[in-house]
Amino acid sequence: MTANVVAQGVFGPGVLYFQSVSTANATPYNIGSINELSMDIKADVKDLWGQKQFPLLVATGTKSIDVSIKAAKTSGQAINTFLLGGTFTIGTEYDISTTASTAIPGTPYQITPTPPSTGTFNKDLGVINADTGQPYKLVTGTPTTGQYAVSAGVYTFAAADTTDLVKISFAYSFTSGAAGQSLIIPNNDIGTTEVVTLDYKSTLYGATYFLSLFNVVMTGVKTSHKVSDFMMPEYSGKAFANASDQIGIISLATLA
Repeated sequence: MTANVVAQGVFGPGVLYFQSVSTANATPYNIGSINELSMDIKADVKDLWGQKQFPLLVATGTKSIDVSIKAAKTSGQAINTFLLGGTFTIGTEYDISTTASTAIPGTPYQITPTPPSTGTFNKDLGVINADTGQPYKLVTGTPTTGQYAVSAGVYTFAAADTTDLVKISFAYSFTSGAAGQSLIIPNNDIGTTEVVTLDYKSTLYGATYFLSLFNVVMTGVKTSHKVSDFMMPEYSGKAFANASDQIGIISLATLA
């Protein structure tokens, strides 16, 4: 290992791994190009007051460690392991598609959009007039002017709207060429708690700072989608003791 040539300093976001404690032999993962990691160690104290301005005694009560994480990449495994507790289906993805301008044909006045990647129609997301931008109204019966009905991915329009140009938006799923994964978010019982370990490392001038938290319950996942900016997932959690009454490890490369 390269010798440390300066006093210990910690610079940059480092690297962070997580692993489920709730699941036996769970696979560890890199959280995905960590951008920020914060650890807030707090203690509640109690003051004993007399007639003077300053307390006679101060005693420490409870303590807590809160962590917050911001990642540059989106990890489905992180979001699921931290809070959702579901099961991913590898090789199935979902997407949204909008057709090109298409003229409503003559009888039976129907258009059947073709999902990309030989996918499966999943959900109607609306129809607009391609020339005016005016939305068509969804109905369950026979459509009249400015209306449409949809069943099993087949869109039916009114005879009076024949030759109108429309754009159809819909959600679909696909497996052909799908290299990703998808998850149906479960509604687990109250008390279902996902516990993870967090292992972090940052190195500067050969000096490594290492942090491991043995038991962490994540309290939130926040995603913000903005104009002209990247979405970076933000995670928050709380550490607690393991069966050996230990919280974690902090390792430094110096004796200071």
